[in-house]
Amino acid sequence: MPDFSAIADTITGGLLGRSVEPKAGEGDGHTHEANCLNCGTPLTGPYCHQCGQHAHVHRTLRAFFHDFLHGVLHFEGKIWRTLPKLAWKPGELTRSYIDGKRATFVSPIALFLFFVFLTFAVMSFTGSLNPTEKARESIASELKQDEKKLSILQEQRAKATGPVATELDKQIAELKSEMNALQAIKDKNLPVENLDIGGDVAPGWIVDAIGKAKENPELVIYKIKTNAYKFSWALIPISVPFVWLLFPFSRRFKLYDHTVFVTYSLCFMMMLLVTASLIGLVSGTLESIAWLVPPIHMYRQLRGTYSVGRFGAVWRTLALTIFAFIAISLFTTLLVGLGAF
Repeated sequence: MPDFSAIADTITGGLLGRSVEPKAGEGDGHTHEANCLNCGTPLTGPYCHQCGQHAHVHRTLRAFFHDFLHGVLHFEGKIWRTLPKLAWKPGELTRSYIDGKRATFVSPIALFLFFVFLTFAVMSFTGSLNPTEKARESIASELKQDEKKLSILQEQRAKATGPVATELDKQIAELKSEMNALQAIKDKNLPVENLDIGGDVAPGWIVDAIGKAKENPELVIYKIKTNAYKFSWALIPISVPFVWLLFPFSRRFKLYDHTVFVTYSLCFMMMLLVTASLIGLVSGTLESIAWLVPPIHMYRQLRGTYSVGRFGAVWRTLALTIFAFIAISLFTTLLVGLGAF
């Protein structure tokens, strides 16, 4: 069943993005006040030159819902100028924002917050964040296939003799062992005593954590989802050092530049994830093709943001792709660690 509470999170995300985004693009309204209602400064135009608040403050229900819809759907108009740039000219968008063009585009952090809410809402709605039931269905399907294989092997064994029979006995034993393991996973009946990792018995706290995960995988998955939602911002500080490694001796590019680059890049990746999840409801093939896009986007963003040549952008894209997998692995490890306790 779709998680409709996630849809409410999308609306909250739009409002949160609006709350941290500087105002731009609203109608002037009618100025009836002589002094700013926020700071008391005499007004000389549609905005207070001291604090930036609108000279006229709406107090009607219609105006309230107008602001609500703008906040959720339009980001005050800037979203429609930002998203095309983010998709097709990410380097130009990133460089423009770094160089001070702030009123034209949605800020990276506001866009990031919005896409975090949108991503989890869409993935919850499509069931992408609820893998437990799908995993059980997959295991059940694999068990049925193994049962057919076992039946064929047993028929062959009944007619075989000598070395052939010995080999078939071995295959039957291995297949039964595999089936027993799959059945144990399906039934969540997994022994955790004396867990062996690389020949060494794991520490007790690891055994306890894995035991809890095996006893109640739904709870662990829920906790991982919740932590991913809460700690998604951690992807930014995790990723920035890797981008810095691409320009370790540059005095021109600072950590701020890399942070803007990473944040806009993550926004695009979440936008791609949302799009691919929705496309996947119609065509799995098209969904697979979507995962060829990230390297191309990284290349274009690197070239536009840092003004590097083709060769420089190519090798940095390859390195950044590897770094991205490392960053995701670190983030996933963080989530699993938090979800197991």
